[in-house]
Amino acid sequence: MLNVFLTGATGGIGAALAHEFAARGATLGLVGRNAQKLQELIESLPGDPARYHPIVADITDRDDMIRAARVFERLSGGTTIVIACAGISHGVKTEFYEDLEVLENVYRINVFAMANTFHPFIAPMKARGEGQLVGIGSVAGIRGLPGSEAYCASKSAVITYCESLRVELKKVGLLVQTICPGFVRTPLVAQNPYKMPFLMEPEDFAKVCVETILARKTYAVIPWQMGVLAKILRLLPNWLFDRILAKRKQKPRLQKKPEE
Repeated sequence: MLNVFLTGATGGIGAALAHEFAARGATLGLVGRNAQKLQELIESLPGDPARYHPIVADITDRDDMIRAARVFERLSGGTTIVIACAGISHGVKTEFYEDLEVLENVYRINVFAMANTFHPFIAPMKARGEGQLVGIGSVAGIRGLPGSEAYCASKSAVITYCESLRVELKKVGLLVQTICPGFVRTPLVAQNPYKMPFLMEPEDFAKVCVETILARKTYAVIPWQMGVLAKILRLLPNWLFDRILAKRKQKPRLQKKPEE
């Protein structure tokens, strides 16, 4: 039985995961802020539309996420997998006052919203004695990249948060998994002005990601080649890492306020 609650469902990796799980017969709770986009996604999915439930919710609002979780628990008869997939990325430089607000918003969506997503499912999963919580991190969380202060730091927080949660919940029968994508061709990377090695199509990423989740691996970098590269970067001494990254092109800063 696959009853999957998925945030960030209407675009990029989230939409690709929705299609892959739908093809495997899953019942889906698809979370997003735009009801029309959720309906368009459902109409594009294979199989019986009755298995797909659009849930309009704000992931940054913890009470709204509690409501959303209760809705899907009731509709599905018990959630088996929760995937916190929603995320944003903007170039940020701490020297600019206006970027501090952008940094806060990146953390709000990439980190705090993940906790909002997981929280309401832990108690019912503990009562059933099983369940999987999946956090979507990034290889960008393994080492800090210039101009990506917000995104790299937030994804580093995601990796550590999921690790802490994994150890805590393992003793009550729950599985916490961390999936770190490399470069996937989505709007999130569309403005990247630098080379993106091992760039994957969303559909290809989703297939490997779902297989990894169902294989119950606690941590994975997708594609595996990026995992090797990330380990090499992690081992580099600071002086060499700094020299290699010194002239790297940087992601553009946001030119408007996050709420606009």
